[in-house]
Amino acid sequence: MRRAVCPGSFDPIHNGHLEVIARAAGLFDEVVVAVSTNYAKKYRFSLEERMDMARETLASLRGIIVEPMGEGLLAEYCRHRGISAIVKGLRSSSDFDYELPMATMNRQLSGVETVFLPAEAHYLHLSSTLIKEISLLGGNVSDFVPKSVLRRLLAGGSAAESPHNG
Repeated sequence: MRRAVCPGSFDPIHNGHLEVIARAAGLFDEVVVAVSTNYAKKYRFSLEERMDMARETLASLRGIIVEPMGEGLLAEYCRHRGISAIVKGLRSSSDFDYELPMATMNRQLSGVETVFLPAEAHYLHLSSTLIKEISLLGGNVSDFVPKSVLRRLLAGGSAAESPHNG
């Protein structure tokens, strides 16, 4: 079985993420959407909310598993889960410049390969940070996020967590 992981904080998951995950599902038998937590960041949504949004949004795709990544290195997570590939979406050359050293290190640490998928042109401008900022300032983000995410953004998300970062 060919297994891959699409890691990310998904705060919140948006249509650009969905497009990459759906394409990965066409390439691999199973795709694990590993929702990560970077304790240096403040999130708009809790880990459980981010996982719920991903599950709701990806429910119609076959071979998708949503789970927390937990603590530790992505390379070790892949080794323990029997995952042979990391799938990353690229929006620009700066994404590539950021991701390439990590891809090389992950391969050297555990043998896991990284597959880069270029984003569709109409998603190149999307980022979770930008979506949160626009939403917080009253802008319409309905074209950029799934309905379950939009509902939560309009409801204010987790009041105890910062709407910035991520």
